[in-house]
Order: sequence, then C-alpha cells, then structure tokens
Amino acid sequence: MTEGAIFDLDGTLLDSMSVWDQVGDLYLRSKGIVPPENLRETLKTLSLLQAAEYVRRTFGITDSDEEFIRAIHHIIGQAYRHHVALKPHVKPFLQKLADAGVRMCVATATERHLAEAALRRLDVLDYFSFIITCTEVGSGKDEPGIYEKSLAMLGTPKERTVVFEDALHAVETAVKAGFRVVALRDGSNLSDTDRLKALAECYITSFSKWEVSKS
Repeated sequence: MTEGAIFDLDGTLLDSMSVWDQVGDLYLRSKGIVPPENLRETLKTLSLLQAAEYVRRTFGITDSDEEFIRAIHHIIGQAYRHHVALKPHVKPFLQKLADAGVRMCVATATERHLAEAALRRLDVLDYFSFIITCTEVGSGKDEPGIYEKSLAMLGTPKERTVVFEDALHAVETAVKAGFRVVALRDGSNLSDTDRLKALAECYITSFSKWEVSKS
C-alpha cells in the first residue's frame, strides 16, 4: 500500500530540465567565460550552494553565494513564472493519489519561491503537504538528507512511501537509503535508461504508466 509520495520537481513533475541545462552556460558567459563542454553534467548533481562553490573554485569567480543564486534566479525566474509546463499526465496522477489518501510532498534542488510560483501557476500546489529544498536541508541529492527529512515530515512508513525521480544520481541516493523509487523517463536521462531500470522499483515513461497500490 502506498501512503506517502516524495516528488522531485524538475524533469519529474515539470518539463523544465532544458532550463537548467542552459543556465550554467548562460551564467558563465555573462562573466565573459566560455563554459566547458562538461559543465551541465558537473552541475546537475549539485545544489545551488554547491554550484556556487564550484564556480568560484574552478573559474575564479568572486560572486558570493547570494550573488550567484540571485543571478541564477534572474536567468530562470521568467521561465518558471510564465513558461515551464507540467510533464504529461501529472495532474490526473496527483488527483488519483489524493483520492487514495496518499500524502505528498515536493523535494527539490530548485529554490522554494520558484517551485511555488510554477506549481501555483499550474494549479497543482495544493496537492502537496509541503515543499522542501536542498538549500533548506543543507545538502544536494547526492546525500539522503532531503529524503529522510521529507519522510519524517510526511509521517508515513518508509516501506509505504515512494520517491519519484528522474536523475540517476538522485535515484542512486534514494535507493541506497532504502526508499522505494519510481524512475521517470526524461529527455535529459535517456543515456541512463538501463541503469535507472536496474536500480528503481519500476521505470515509467509517464505517470499514466504507474498504478497506485491500495492494498
């Protein structure tokens, strides 16, 4: 039986990974730096605070954490407030979970005000008991803290709580921490398909492919 659901945001609920794929490049170019080809792969496992430390150490940028985060938010804010869409079948799936009495939350590396703005605009914010961010927890999804904190706040048994994720490093972390994990296909993770299938309880191409267990 499923009693709790912990949802990633970008690439899972929102079709937004293309925004994040480009933001690091745009930030460095705004500083007059040509970004390395592997920048996207490096940054995708990091929280914003970790990313700020990385760009200071690697590129000699002197922006503080606050300045870096402000610049990133400036780049992506318009997309979240006006353009980013839900992934297919998300809203009917959330309604199905709500009808089954499943408690839901969002656990994301995206900052709270952006997550809330997008989810409110898309009329799904009220499905979630709370949003928790990597910044608030103090670690990225390469560590299990955000999942453990989400579980404690949901108050549901771990064996009856499902984590929905698209990123391989996040799936690896949640599985290692003993969570049930459903991996969702996204355009950004196609090269990881075999590994995601091997790790997760199940791998789905959309939310229409997973049934809520009621017993």
